[in-house]
Amino acid sequence: MGSEPAPNMEMLTLFPRYVLHGHLSASLLEALQALARQVAAAPEQCPDASRKLAGQLAQQRELPPHHPVVQSLCQEIILPGCDRWIRHVIDQQPPQGRGPWTPGRYSLRLIDLWLNVQRAGDYNPTHTHGGSFSGVLFLQVPPQICGDRFDGQLCFHGPEEWQIQTFRTGMAHYVLPVPGEYYVFPAWQPHSVAPFRGEGERWSIAFNVLALPQQPPLDSPGAVPSVQVSGDRPRPGMGTPPPTNVSLSSARQRPGGFG
Repeated sequence: MGSEPAPNMEMLTLFPRYVLHGHLSASLLEALQALARQVAAAPEQCPDASRKLAGQLAQQRELPPHHPVVQSLCQEIILPGCDRWIRHVIDQQPPQGRGPWTPGRYSLRLIDLWLNVQRAGDYNPTHTHGGSFSGVLFLQVPPQICGDRFDGQLCFHGPEEWQIQTFRTGMAHYVLPVPGEYYVFPAWQPHSVAPFRGEGERWSIAFNVLALPQQPPLDSPGAVPSVQVSGDRPRPGMGTPPPTNVSLSSARQRPGGFG
């Protein structure tokens, strides 16, 4: 067979999985690195998040949501990134099939934010997150983590096992962590982090975000009062409750974020 493609042929990519990739500004990266150094130096100052997470890491600490740097990160990167993902995916659908995900009919809310400190031998097994969207920002990466091997890389997993013999090569996508780069993806997207060898610490910040459709006013046509069924006493007329956040390790139901 020749190496030139045959005429009148094209390759279609069906059923893609979308992941948003971006870069932090230098000033925001430096501010987040400074905050991470403070947390790593005095971890007892921040709640331990490890008991709610799947990661087998040296430290996983909640970050203060009202810290000015965290607020900037949320308003400049995290929420706009989730909104960009929604618009890219939903705007490809016919208008009749977009449901509540049209501008002005939904809101985004940060529910979890934490620092991951990974050392040699630490790892994060394949897992999913709670909420609607998740993401990771890389702050510090030891120099031995490189593209030559799997060590310390983030892996996005597809719906089937990777198998080169049958050309299932799109079932695992590895991402080399680079300080200042970030990724946003649906919370249901399975992913993992491989362990690494050698000295140093790999720092990243992870988060969860809820996408909340706006409820129609109770006096609008077609609006039906509903009750809350989350285990509390029913509260008629409160509208549909927001989606429940699943534990970050996908092991337990949680009514909200870390709080």
